[in-house]
Amino acid sequence: MATFIETKSVRLVIDPAAALAPRRNGLIPHPVERLRLEESWSCIKKYAECADIIVLTHYHYDHHSLRYLEVFRNKILMIKDPSVNINYSQMWRAAYFLQSINGLPKEIKRADSRTFTVGGATITFSQAVSHGVDTKLGYVVEVSVKSGGETLNFSSDVQGPVTEEQTAFILNHTPQTLIVDGPPTYLLDSSFTDEALRCANQNLIKIIRSLTKRGLDTVILDHHLLRDLRYKEEVNAVYEVGEEFGVKVLCAAEYLSKPVDMLEARRQTLYSQQ
Repeated sequence: MATFIETKSVRLVIDPAAALAPRRNGLIPHPVERLRLEESWSCIKKYAECADIIVLTHYHYDHHSLRYLEVFRNKILMIKDPSVNINYSQMWRAAYFLQSINGLPKEIKRADSRTFTVGGATITFSQAVSHGVDTKLGYVVEVSVKSGGETLNFSSDVQGPVTEEQTAFILNHTPQTLIVDGPPTYLLDSSFTDEALRCANQNLIKIIRSLTKRGLDTVILDHHLLRDLRYKEEVNAVYEVGEEFGVKVLCAAEYLSKPVDMLEARRQTLYSQQ
């Protein structure tokens, strides 16, 4: 979900990190995945180093990292509040992270429920919302960036969105471009339910129908959703409504005109081809 945004007055990176699933179908990451991870990190470092602002929406290791602390030097750092609306795991990760970067950032701002104006850009954060259907995995903050009459929303890990609270922030900020992590359908047989998937589809459809007349043009669905080879089937209704209303619904690779190469979802196949 690492995302670079450039406006006329400011450049920012949201969640400059990447990680591999330690186990998938009983298998550790394939060497091809490890190579791609390093390639991804090279890209993340390049964009983070040229950014003015770095945003951390929460403290899971695929969204924040200790690998290259120098990228935080002389940056304005906007972070999920590490002391309130946070579970124990993310609280200690946040504390260790902040200790590790002590003295590097130009400024650290707690972001929950706040709005910042930097140059001509307005950066607005949601209140802390659940990481999915409940707070077992903690809380995240959603982000809205507005500049030059255009707005982009970044959902962070809402896993859908699956709740009204998560959805309301998107609806209230009327983005032209929405980057949303999508439902983790690869977990449907375990921790993610059919009811949660139904809510995610309904909320995404509601967003498209409600915001099309207000300028919504592109919905980028990725992250959790792209861990499932059948992801388009699981959210087919969203694609259909997008087509009906003239809204592009696509994954990040498609948005960048790159091949859709779902390595984690294909881990078994990668090992079988050796």
